[in-house]
Order: sequence, then C-alpha cells, then structure tokens
Amino acid sequence: MRIIKISSILFVLALLVVSLQSTSYAKEALPIEDWSIRHSVSAASISPDGKHMLIMKLESKKGENILEIYSTDDFSKPLRRLNAAPMEMVNARWVSDNLIVGTAWKVVKKRIKRPEEDVKKYKTFIYNLEENKFSEAAGNFQIVSVLPKEPDYVLIGRGNSVGDNLGVDPFAAFRPRSYFKLNLKTGTRKLVIKGSEKYPSASFDLDGYPRFNQGIEAGTNELVTYYRKPGDKSWTELARRYDFDEHKNLYRFLSGFYGFAGTKQDDPNTGYVIDARDGSDKAALWEFDFNTGQFGKKLFEAPDADVVGVLRHSMFWAGNNKLVAAIYPGEKMERHWFDMEEKALYEQLEKNIENAYQISISSRSRDGKTMIVQNRGPHDSGSFWLVKDGQMFKLASRKVTIQPKDLSNVEFVKYKARDGLTIPAYITKPEGKGPFPTIILPHGGPHINEVITYDELSQFLANNGYLVLQPQYRISTGWGRKHFDAGYGQHGLAMQDDKDDGAKYLVDRGLADPDRMAMFGWSYGGYAALVAASRSPNLYQCVIAGAAVADAKKVYLGRRGGGRIKALDDWSKRRGGYVGINPINEVDKVNVPILMIHGTVDPRVMFFNYKDYKKAITKAGKGNLFHSVVLKGADHGFFTYTFDMRNQLYSGVQDFLKNDCGPGGL
Repeated sequence: MRIIKISSILFVLALLVVSLQSTSYAKEALPIEDWSIRHSVSAASISPDGKHMLIMKLESKKGENILEIYSTDDFSKPLRRLNAAPMEMVNARWVSDNLIVGTAWKVVKKRIKRPEEDVKKYKTFIYNLEENKFSEAAGNFQIVSVLPKEPDYVLIGRGNSVGDNLGVDPFAAFRPRSYFKLNLKTGTRKLVIKGSEKYPSASFDLDGYPRFNQGIEAGTNELVTYYRKPGDKSWTELARRYDFDEHKNLYRFLSGFYGFAGTKQDDPNTGYVIDARDGSDKAALWEFDFNTGQFGKKLFEAPDADVVGVLRHSMFWAGNNKLVAAIYPGEKMERHWFDMEEKALYEQLEKNIENAYQISISSRSRDGKTMIVQNRGPHDSGSFWLVKDGQMFKLASRKVTIQPKDLSNVEFVKYKARDGLTIPAYITKPEGKGPFPTIILPHGGPHINEVITYDELSQFLANNGYLVLQPQYRISTGWGRKHFDAGYGQHGLAMQDDKDDGAKYLVDRGLADPDRMAMFGWSYGGYAALVAASRSPNLYQCVIAGAAVADAKKVYLGRRGGGRIKALDDWSKRRGGYVGINPINEVDKVNVPILMIHGTVDPRVMFFNYKDYKKAITKAGKGNLFHSVVLKGADHGFFTYTFDMRNQLYSGVQDFLKNDCGPGGL
C-alpha cells in the first residue's frame, strides 16, 4: 500500500467543526473553554463496501451530536445530515453496506434513589441509507458480533451494567445477561441464550455461537468455567474450579480480562484463552482445545504485565478471524505480534500519522482498500485518518480546540513503594524546568488498568503548569495478581502509601517542589484525596476530591457487598470502611484545604457522600477548609458532561489551585 502523508485536511469535512476552533496558540494556559468543549468528532467509520463514511460530530460548543454520511467518492457535501431530536445520538456504526445501528439518549429524571439508577432513557436506532429511513429497536444494548455470514442480523447483548473507566461496578460480571439476534430489517429480536445465575454471561465466536461461560456455583461458591463446541446445545464444565470464598481467586473475576479470546482462523475447535496457569503471577495467552477441554501451548506471556486482550485482523468484518497480536500494558498498550503482514501495515501507518502513538484500524472495507485509522497520544487528543486508493487523509480531531503543541510529554516510569513493591506510573510534564508544583492524580476504580495515551485531566493540569503523576498503585489490574492482592484491605493504608511514595520519588528526581504538592482524584481517587487531607505530617498543600466515596461504610451497606460470596463480601467490606480508612470518620484530622466536586445525580457514588461529608466537616469546626463545586444534573463520568458542567468543573479546579490551595496557592 502506498501511503501519502497529507498534513492538512483536503476537503469540506475540514470546515465542519471550524466554529469550534480555538485561536489561542500562546504558551500560556489555554482558555477554560477550550477544555470544556466535548469531542468535536466522536466517531468515524467506513461501510463494509467502502462506498460510504459516517461522521458523528458537534457543530457548536453547546450543541448536540449529529450524524453525517458521505460518499467516499465525493466529500464536497454530505449525502445525509441526521439527528435524533428530542434525543441525542451518542454512538453509531455500520453493520452492513446500507445499515447503521446507534444509540440515542435523553435525560428524563432529575433525581435518583438507588445505586446504578440512570436518569437517562435510551433508544437504539437502525438507519437505512438507501431508504433514508429510521426504525427503532427497544432498549439499550451492546453489539456482540456483526455476524459476517448473516448480513441481515447482528448479535446483541443486554442485562448487566457496564463499568466505566472512573469507577468500576464490581458486581456487573455476576448479573445475568441475555443475548439475541437482532433482525436489521424488522427490528425484531430472537433469543439466542438467556443468562442465569449459573451461566450469567457468555462469550461468542465470530459466527455467533456461545463458546465460554463462567459462574459462581450456589452452595460451594466456586467459580466454574464452561465451554461449548460449535453447535452444542449445552455447556461442558472445565476441569479446574476456583474457590471464591478465598480472596486469592478474586483477580480472575475482578481483573475483567481472564477468559475466552476467540477461535483460530479456519479451526473453530481451537480457541484462545487468557489465563494464569501453574501458579504464574501474570495472565498469559494460551491455546485451548475444545475437543478435549484442555489447554494447549502458551502463545505469549509478558514479563512485567498481564496479557489483557488480543488484536484480531483488521479484515475481521469480512470474516478474517486471524489472531494478529497479544496486548499488554506498558508505556502504552503494547502489542506482541503474531502476524507480520499486519504488523508491517501498522508500522507503515505510524510512519505517516502526525504524533503517532497508539493507533488502531477502527473500520476497514471488505476489499481492504479503504479504512479509518485512529490515533491517540500525549500530543494527539484523538485523530481520525482516511486511507483510500493508497493515500492517507486526516479527517478530523476529537478536540479541535487543542493543538498538539499545547499538549505535554508523558513519561512511563516505575518506582519502589516503601515495602519494596514496584509501582508503574505515568508522569505528565509541563513546559520548563523543575521542580514544578505537583499533583498526584490516582485513578478511580480502584481495580482498573489505566494506561495513559491522551488523558484530558492530566493534560489540562500540565497546561496550567503542574507536574502530574498517575500511579498504578497496588490493586490496579494488568500488572499481575500479586500487585492486585497487595491492595487487599489496604484502602487508605498501603494503597495510600503508594501515592505518597510516588510524590517522594518525584521530589528525589528534582521534578517536584516538596512545598507545592496536591492530590486530585475522582471516584476512588476522590476517596484517596479525602484520606490524604487527614494524614499527618501532610505532604500536600490541598486536595481535590471528585465524586468521592466519603462514607465508605454507608456505600457498602447500600449495596450489601458481595452477598453470599464470602471473598467478594470481605473485599467489599475492606473497601467499605470496615477495614482501612473511612474518610467521614477522619474529619477531625483534616489539616489542608479540600475542594469537593460532585454531581447531583451520580448513581455510582451517590450524592449523599458529598452532603454527609460537608455536614460532618462543618460540625468538626473545619468548615473554613471546605470548598465545593456542585454539578447540577451531572452523573459520575466526564463523558456525559455538558459544556456548562465541564466549564464549571475546570474553572472550579483552576480557581481553587490558584487561590485556596494553601498559603499563596499551588
């Protein structure tokens, strides 16, 4: 393939988001408004026949997403301009040459009464390009497979909630999930398999056959794995069981990546499974024989991280099921390649994409000649590139208000915690020479894998002159079971030490000013910030606690932990204030200014956490240290926030750090 790098956007698509374009290119901090605008372009994909492209975009800073469809032979004007009024489109993708499936939502409630309750109503739409007609498919679901051999159908799943990258719902994997074939012409559904307590959530092959399942057996509380050969009507149990009354086995479920990873091209009885075998600390990629129910050879194991996924061939749409790479965390999501042709393609793309870092082929025509390539990295908020007829064109950026030169470098490091545990971390560096005012930015979850490509919050802080450390403290996933298990019962204790040790590591390197440090976290990270506010002696001049778990015990009682599963319930109690630190009980010890940020309809960390903590710290006589930003109508994650919500959040953070973070600000 001949790829010609073209630095400017060559057709009318470049003008679609021009009204959002920032005019600020100075080295000083960008205007808050530039960060507050949602993604200017959030989706782009090619139809399977390569004849059409869809773009989902904003046209104004307070506007809503619209969908435009272009002929790939003529970008002078769109063939269609679509919206979902009075709802808003939030995603869309091609499922055939002529059909697009997407989701729209609308806020219909002003209050929530229980955890995970949603204030939004969802509809799934099917758009027929040829007929220029919409139809509806009731409810909110996920597309599991596009079923290449059945072009009139897609496989969908619905049931259990889906965690976000700020605060994982640990119980989603235990909730039964059902799967249907959705008829794209009629919108009707046919049940394929219904989830149950014993068989809650299935994994499928490319042809839509259920192949793997896992559940907790009542009575024994053992994790049982099941498998099927193509065409089987019942499950066969895998020989090995794991006792879920023992916390050492929790990582298998809570990591989220153990299990089925697909089947071998042209051999449906050979599969791929991510698992840790023979007492290994790290999950590796294995072959699996569906005829015998036995594991085969180990295909790849990373030395310092788990295998967390696989990359399939970019011609997956056309039925090419080839395994091309294993994926594991490091400086970015690293790839161990099995397919040298696909590797060469990615390397060629990287050479021709500006600021290439983490690239992916998000859609490709079945003849292989047309594709959409995406990139994200420290100097790219997210860009979309079209490859057609051997040439490459940049379509658009997710954040047109933020230019590559406005963004900061990110360094991947590892440091030692005080007990010797190795902590991976990411440092986002502002311009200039240190030591810098510094912010420790722990992720939510806490049991997630956070690999930094483009992170808007850390880039916002670095653009304002702050050095940012994002530590992958113990209990973070993707770094092995021992790393996860080291966090058991350590909320506010050793998990907190890991963050403080990261701050000291930066001071020792001469990067951080020890007299100008703060902590800023969201969800569990907000909890960690509240814990930091009551430590003594304190490393930090102030803390910012976003969507913070302020009363961990009350949160636990509201969810009732893991129920009958002892290890999960014990784990929940330890993250729920029975073991470790519960911030609301520590208000008498608070010794630095606090900024709390909370959405009024947050279903993951409910609003009582903010109200109860404010009341408690005021009663303790520390009201002078308490500051707040209340986001009316906001839920848990940034993705759903409007321009006004984001503007309020970023303005509040900037003002607090400048004026209220200790003497003279940070």
